[in-house]
Amino acid sequence: MPQLQNRQVKLAARPVGNPKREDFSFETAQVAPLEDGEVLVRVSHLSLDPAMRGWMNAGRSYIPPVELGEVMRAGGAGEVVESRHDAFRPGDQVTGITGVQQYAAIKGERLQKVDTARVPLESYLGGLGMPGMTAYFGLLDVCAMKEGDTVVVSGAAGAVGSIVGQLARIKGGRAIGIAGGADKCRFVVEELGFDACVDYKSEDVAKRLRELCPDRINVYFDNVGGEILDICLAQIAFHGRIGICGAISQYNSTTGFRGPANYMSLLVNRARMEGFVVFDFAKRYGEAVAAMAGWMAEGKLKVKEHVVEAPVDQFVETLGKLFAGENLGKMVMKIG
Repeated sequence: MPQLQNRQVKLAARPVGNPKREDFSFETAQVAPLEDGEVLVRVSHLSLDPAMRGWMNAGRSYIPPVELGEVMRAGGAGEVVESRHDAFRPGDQVTGITGVQQYAAIKGERLQKVDTARVPLESYLGGLGMPGMTAYFGLLDVCAMKEGDTVVVSGAAGAVGSIVGQLARIKGGRAIGIAGGADKCRFVVEELGFDACVDYKSEDVAKRLRELCPDRINVYFDNVGGEILDICLAQIAFHGRIGICGAISQYNSTTGFRGPANYMSLLVNRARMEGFVVFDFAKRYGEAVAAMAGWMAEGKLKVKEHVVEAPVDQFVETLGKLFAGENLGKMVMKIG
């Protein structure tokens, strides 16, 4: 095989606030020969996730930070072009942690072969990928959602939130979304089937939630943190559960994270608030994929990927669309 040129995006500086183009370097390197057990993947799709912002920071977290000079971490999908692993051959469609680059050499045990005959490749980065797993285990295990529960989810038009509300409905609960803008709220209710959606940009969120949840909130699935978390804490039901999935409203703050001001509501209502990381459920991903694929086939679950086609050098600008809230569903970058 002729030697391939690989365009890569590397972290060059720790961002302050929103990631900027100067926080990254854009380099071209030759693809090195594969070692035994490795697979070379031509990366066609990249998963853009709020968690990427945290990976750019130094310090202890649930996963080591991306080091300066390293290829920016990202989940990806693509096609095998060369393999030195018995389980893979050229032409296979796969997903894994590819990084932001055109080609990735990855150990075979860190790749998952996927079937694109019925489901498009980008869905394995969305509903059947990490966002879907996060929604499934976060709602059903961490938040222990039960039939009849009123479930409120922030970031309801995003990758995880859009699935959480649908799962709540499938499991016999009420689903109330919180999203930004009339278009997103219409999408959440009319296309995804939520019972209602609160527009935090134009409505009094606390007042509207009191109207929609007269018996208070049994489950709050938090993707945004900040003021919305405070509001939902104030309205949590007796023995309510709050799952902390993310805090996108805080990730680019230059003044530090805003914590909950009224956490004593947990004590008063004998409620609990628990953070979780989807990787903790890795051994059970098969269970979630089987269940969710079944609901998709039955038409009960709709997954939406917001695909933006761009060259790999436009990674920063495309990621910025995610933090600006321009996506409906899962943000995926298709490398053009």
